[in-house]
Amino acid sequence: MDVALALAWLRASAGAVAAESDRLTRLDSAIGDGDHGVNMNRGFAAVVAALDATPPDAVGALFVKAGGTLISKVGGASGPLYGSALRALGKALPPGPEVELAALAGGLEAGLEAVRKLGGAEPGDKTIVDAYRPALDAFEEAVAGGADLAGAAAAAARAADEGARATTAMQARKGRASYLGERSIGHQDPGATSTALIFKALADVTA
Repeated sequence: MDVALALAWLRASAGAVAAESDRLTRLDSAIGDGDHGVNMNRGFAAVVAALDATPPDAVGALFVKAGGTLISKVGGASGPLYGSALRALGKALPPGPEVELAALAGGLEAGLEAVRKLGGAEPGDKTIVDAYRPALDAFEEAVAGGADLAGAAAAAARAADEGARATTAMQARKGRASYLGERSIGHQDPGATSTALIFKALADVTA
């Protein structure tokens, strides 16, 4: 992955979040504060604007800048969670304008660990992790099997979507939705849904 592709991924993520903003808000209105779509849309629009203004010349620096922008511009839980994931991804990457596939996989692992550490969530808690963990597992399995970035991204996108859909049957154990107890069952988690959108955006720009 080079800087241009990393920027294309973030642009595509911003576009996907904008297109699905109303749906994300509806999902969040059922079990959360109802602001996930608005917050994510505002945050990723700010990311694109910040990167356009002063584009970094290294892949890692690009993700660090994107993450810092999300943290500073987005309220609620989504800004710190997604921002920390992108910052951790960027910091884990070697310096330079291009990174190898194995390094990217390691960076994505660091991003997931940042989310887990900040939110305390594990698979099955009905959160971002329920889409991110299977996506990363599929990505790493594809890379180990000799897939290129397009193949690994496609596998990750499928797994993330399946993971997001699976949250519908779960009872929330973290975040605002956990206050609803059993009433959270039957609703797809908005964070897992936006995570699936971001992995699909990677698949789209690498296809």
